[in-house]
Amino acid sequence: MMLPADFMVQMQRLLGEDECTRLCDALHTASPVSVRLNVSKTQAVGTLPIDRQVPWCSQGYYLSERPSFTFDPLFHAGMYYVQEASSMFLWHVLRQLTSDGQPVRLLDLCAAPGGKTTLAADALPCGSLVVANEIVKSRAQILKENVSKWGRCDVVVSNDDSAAFTRLGTFFDIVVCDAPCSGEGMFRKDAGAIEEWSRDNVQMCQMRQRDILANAWQCLRPGGWLVYSTCTFNAEENEQNVDWIANHLGGEPIAVSVDAEWGISGCLDASLSIPCYRFMPHRTQGEGLFMAVIRKTDDADVRTINVQKPSRRRSKPAPSSRLLNEAAAWVDTEQAELLSDETGSMVCAFSKRHVDVLPLLKAHLHIIREGVEVAELKGNAHKGFSLQPAHSLAVSTCYRRGAFPEYEVDATQAIAYLRTEGMVLPPDVPRGYVLLTFCGTPLGFVKNLGNRANNLYPSAWRILSQGR
Repeated sequence: MMLPADFMVQMQRLLGEDECTRLCDALHTASPVSVRLNVSKTQAVGTLPIDRQVPWCSQGYYLSERPSFTFDPLFHAGMYYVQEASSMFLWHVLRQLTSDGQPVRLLDLCAAPGGKTTLAADALPCGSLVVANEIVKSRAQILKENVSKWGRCDVVVSNDDSAAFTRLGTFFDIVVCDAPCSGEGMFRKDAGAIEEWSRDNVQMCQMRQRDILANAWQCLRPGGWLVYSTCTFNAEENEQNVDWIANHLGGEPIAVSVDAEWGISGCLDASLSIPCYRFMPHRTQGEGLFMAVIRKTDDADVRTINVQKPSRRRSKPAPSSRLLNEAAAWVDTEQAELLSDETGSMVCAFSKRHVDVLPLLKAHLHIIREGVEVAELKGNAHKGFSLQPAHSLAVSTCYRRGAFPEYEVDATQAIAYLRTEGMVLPPDVPRGYVLLTFCGTPLGFVKNLGNRANNLYPSAWRILSQGR
């Protein structure tokens, strides 16, 4: 690995020559492998080679080796998420910010691929709402997939520019902004990040980050917290942006408690003295990360918002009460309320606690997932309508086990299913919709026709690799 000369000069200035050498040596070693368990589904996952716990996240674990996640059905079932250990520090931060146990509204503004979103959903107090946003359409679909597999009914996914959120007024208690950056902290994992790096790119990223932060600030309530992070080392995108928030937007950087044994560094810009948290690969077992917490101290007015918005024309009529009652038998209605989407094609389950704010979010954002997709409306007015259970229901935490017949598959059958291949079930398996399970964990639905079973796994999510 050849590191850019200007990058070396930058890091020698920040760290000193000896420590810069240690950092560069660390960047030439293999990246550690870590996962985070889904607290709503399991406390342990099969045969993962777990080594030890990530110190700042109770659900995070380092692995002794990197298994083939692609061919682990439990990974596709949302039992765990493969996440870089340094990023899991957000767990520790959110736990401290919400130590009073009161539910909050959190925005994950730059959310794809979904690691911080799914972490926030687990770390926040019960009854909280998470809105996860990604501006890039293709990445927003990846975010939707990962959130769907995590299975929560209290998460909304949107595909918007950060400016769209200014229309919500001071709606959120916490905004997490893991801003697009120059990516210095990912050098040993991504050779492309090295090729794209330049001092000009650092400056461009700093300006882009400030635009995003200014928009994020407008939708944060007074007294709320902005959690700002990057996966880069330089001070321009890190400490200097935190200082800019404090001086130009009216924020107060605040400290969170950390254990000295974790090896987390503090502020590296000698001209500033602000509480911040740096993960350096030569000091901590993880990739490069910067994080700071800024409390909003100004008394911004809460704007009155018009939530009226013309609905899209329904492609199908709203599901009848008979069909909604049928779908209600498939979900835990204690925690979720059934809703029909604007097109009439999908029945969703959304957190009862937050169903009243959904019209506001729909009025101002491009929502691509609201809670859990439960069922799709099939048929037409001539032949009649019926419901087909959605894959998201199978892997959700609000699915009512026993609503459908179940059939346990082995590893070979599970991989075939995840490749969207057809299968034949034993003759004693009931016809109709059947939930396939692997190690007792819901994997997805098939429609058993007797002579064959139609695979209902989303084709866009199928395993494409021809290995194993």
